[in-house]
Amino acid sequence: MKVVISDDYQDCIRHLDCFAKMAGHDVTIHNDTVKSVDEIAGRFRDAEVAVLIRERTPISDEILEKLPNLKLISQTARGINHIDLDACTRRGIVVAAGGGNKNVTAELTWGLILAAARRIPHEVNSLKSGGWQSALGTRLNGKTLGVYAYGGIGNLVAKVGSAFGMKILVWGREGSAERARADGFEMAASREAFFETSDIVSIHLAMRPETRGIVKREDLDRMKPDALFVNTSRAGLIEEGALEAALRSGRPGRAAVDVYEDEPVLGASHPLVGMENCLCTPHLGYVSKESYEEYIGGAFDRVVAFANGNPIDVINPEALG
Repeated sequence: MKVVISDDYQDCIRHLDCFAKMAGHDVTIHNDTVKSVDEIAGRFRDAEVAVLIRERTPISDEILEKLPNLKLISQTARGINHIDLDACTRRGIVVAAGGGNKNVTAELTWGLILAAARRIPHEVNSLKSGGWQSALGTRLNGKTLGVYAYGGIGNLVAKVGSAFGMKILVWGREGSAERARADGFEMAASREAFFETSDIVSIHLAMRPETRGIVKREDLDRMKPDALFVNTSRAGLIEEGALEAALRSGRPGRAAVDVYEDEPVLGASHPLVGMENCLCTPHLGYVSKESYEEYIGGAFDRVVAFANGNPIDVINPEALG
């Protein structure tokens, strides 16, 4: 089958062990991202299979109209909000998705927390420039870690914080409350108390229409001047422009983010990247050799199964008819 893969930023897919699964298929890999309908459609025009890496490329009905040969979209994770599923089903295009590893994002979250709290990037740059111990970091022991949503990632982040001797405070829906209490963690008395009390707030919500902009400027304004806000989930969870404005006003005093509204961010073009009180990484939450083998290897398994007439992990079985 003719397979097209886009957005392989690191040019790593052909070097993964799992790429051997594509033997016998005609595979084209693009290392950049295109944004317009015509550019995306042109990239996938001849494809029978589109392998999508996370949500890097949106697939709309307008794009699908220009892809007459497309039979399968194999997604490298469970999230499919960037795909017009109804349009795929109407056109008989199968969407298959699955897989994911919670640990790798939790690890990156703690990397950001530790780096920001102990001023590690600043000290590394200072040392490389000839300096020595130029700033004071903050210890975590005894501080309050606020975990917004106690799900697959949030519970891992909370348990690591507890191991460091931090007080864990949870906010979220009833499901979060039940899971947190079962693990012995405290729920905040109110949303206001959650933001006011936490020394660090780390958000771990899925991006859905109902969660878009769920963290407001007024929430951030409640945080302490020396507090840290961490986002390794999705930028759209924060009210547009709220984090930049809050950081400029000094509440919270610092942030660490791995996600942006429009990715990739090139040329340091996002306002957060240039802010001294914001530690920014280029969406590394799920980026590791092991997780790529799992995510992309799973997508390749779906291609092979479909080609063999035994599709797996199908989200829209109606399309198989």
